[in-house]
This record gives sequence, C-alpha cells and structure tokens, in this order.
Amino acid sequence: QVQLVESGGGLVQPGGSLRLSCAASGSIFKVNTMGWYRQALGKQRNVVATITTGGSSTNYVDSVKGRFTISRDNAKNTVYLQMNSLKPEDTAVYYCNTVPEFGLYWGQGTQVTVSS
Repeated sequence: QVQLVESGGGLVQPGGSLRLSCAASGSIFKVNTMGWYRQALGKQRNVVATITTGGSSTNYVDSVKGRFTISRDNAKNTVYLQMNSLKPEDTAVYYCNTVPEFGLYWGQGTQVTVSS
C-alpha cells in the first residue's frame, strides 16, 4: 500500500521560509518522478515543482521560480520543498504525488499560510 505523508507547513510572514517534507511508503518512490502540488481555497490543484527519479532534473511553475527548490533523498524515500521569499499568494494546501499524479496516492497535505 502506498502512502504519502506531507509535513512542515505552518503560518509564516511574507518574506519568510518553510521547508516541506513528503515521506513515501511503498514501492513508488524510487521509480517515479515526484512533484509538489498546491491547492488554494476555491481553486484547482496544480503542480508547483517536479523532480526526476535521480534528482538530476527539476522544473518549476513560473510563479515560484527562484524562490522554491525541490529535492529528494531516495535513501529516505522523502521529497522536500524549500520555500523562500514566501508571498501571500503562496497560501494553499501543499501535496506531493507522482508525476503524473495518481488519484489514490493523494495524502492529507500540509497547510501553508503566508500572512502578516
């Protein structure tokens, strides 16, 4: 059974930083490109950043380029999202999943709120 558990969210002031973690159980992690997704209240869930299996290639949506960094530790079955220079528009629930996403893998997500 595959399980993805996100953590690290919280309330932060504009300009602040957070580091999200996603721990994966099961066999999916090492053979899949992984991604971080986010869903703001009342909006569609969209991909934010992706990283290939070996970690050699990453991609970001334009709105987070230069501010967010995705990484992974295959030995720990964990993918990370370092978020710097946070803005109020980054407020959302953040999820990890494979790329492309698989519906059964969605976890609870972790809430990120950027507010003064």
